[in-house]
Amino acid sequence: MSNVSIVGAYNTKFGALVDVKDMISFKKKTDRQSFYDLIVEAGRGAIADAGLTAKDIDGVWIGTCSPARFVNQEHVAPLAVAIDPALRFKPMTRTEAACASGSVAIYDATYALESGRFKNVLAIGVEKMNLLDTPGVTAALACSSYYPEEGGKGATFPGLFAELARAYAAHYKFPDNELRTMLAHVAALNYRNAASNPLAHVQNGPATAADILALPETGRGSNIMVASPLRLHDCSLVTDGAAAVVLTTTRNAKAMGAKAVELAGIGHAVEHMPLSQRQNKHVLEAGIEAVRKAFTEAGITKNDVDVAEVHDCFTIAQLMITEALGFSEPGRSGFDYANGRFTADDDQVAINLSGGLKAKGHPVGATGASMHALLYKQLIGAPIGLAPSKKQPEIGVTFNVGGSGVSNAVTVLRRVN
Repeated sequence: MSNVSIVGAYNTKFGALVDVKDMISFKKKTDRQSFYDLIVEAGRGAIADAGLTAKDIDGVWIGTCSPARFVNQEHVAPLAVAIDPALRFKPMTRTEAACASGSVAIYDATYALESGRFKNVLAIGVEKMNLLDTPGVTAALACSSYYPEEGGKGATFPGLFAELARAYAAHYKFPDNELRTMLAHVAALNYRNAASNPLAHVQNGPATAADILALPETGRGSNIMVASPLRLHDCSLVTDGAAAVVLTTTRNAKAMGAKAVELAGIGHAVEHMPLSQRQNKHVLEAGIEAVRKAFTEAGITKNDVDVAEVHDCFTIAQLMITEALGFSEPGRSGFDYANGRFTADDDQVAINLSGGLKAKGHPVGATGASMHALLYKQLIGAPIGLAPSKKQPEIGVTFNVGGSGVSNAVTVLRRVN
């Protein structure tokens, strides 16, 4: 157990925070809320939510994936000085782990508290993606693959996760239509959940699997094939946004009288980066190891988890992660989703009440921080959007992934009574 707790959190609105001037090429864009603005908003919001001031913060960690590509900015961590002049001269560090950058910022901040050098720290996740056009975003994200044989050879992340989807379907012998139906149920659940989340990128997506399956194959409003078997509604969005948490030791949190949620267990496990070096592509082996580490440290089992935020960058990832967490038997998660499991009304565990990456949005460096921030709010009884209907949750889990199942970050969060 880390003995470190979250005592404040903030999540900006997620979306395409740009104004498009050229509706033909979509290349002439101006910022509505900049990369710099997002850092400041999230940081100030989290500090205020913790009931602290900037002078109480001893260090800052910022997780971001590819700001040099997205906004031409490196040397990101010192930008946090703009949150408040009182942060000047404080140590600040950037972390990067592709789409798990925000979780790793929180982990590194946690380790700093455990060292005894710091009392209160701030961890931020941020990404501004929409200033680039689609080819530009694709090229930026490709740098988080194994470039010599994946991104550098034209592979995209839809293509890499499609390879995992094909391996999953082949291993469990799912016909194309059966897998397509399973994936549609995952997307529809996330769209329904996001409809109640005022911060979500999409709040009016197709509400049922039948709605998604009825969409045309081509043309306006279609569910086009992106990388077989993954279609448009299987893919997360290009999103701008930020989230932040304030952390301190659990002992200090109790002394403050703060609403605290402890990082009861951390599992950080990394896989071979190239897909070519993995034999069992139908399963997230490093993800399962990350779950084992986090659950063991927290002293829990899958049956103790009330709510989870999982990394549905593509719908196939949500199926595989649901199984890696043990919430479904291997190869059975798609049937569980089709049977109505994992909603806010579920008797065991609710998944992606925020709408997930599919509908809440996926500003890649911010995603892990957002998962932690929103589960913090769930566990202290102040949910943003839906909450489990059966009981007030006490234990939550985040499962954040960087790359094609490469950097797996699993956190068990427990409310401090």
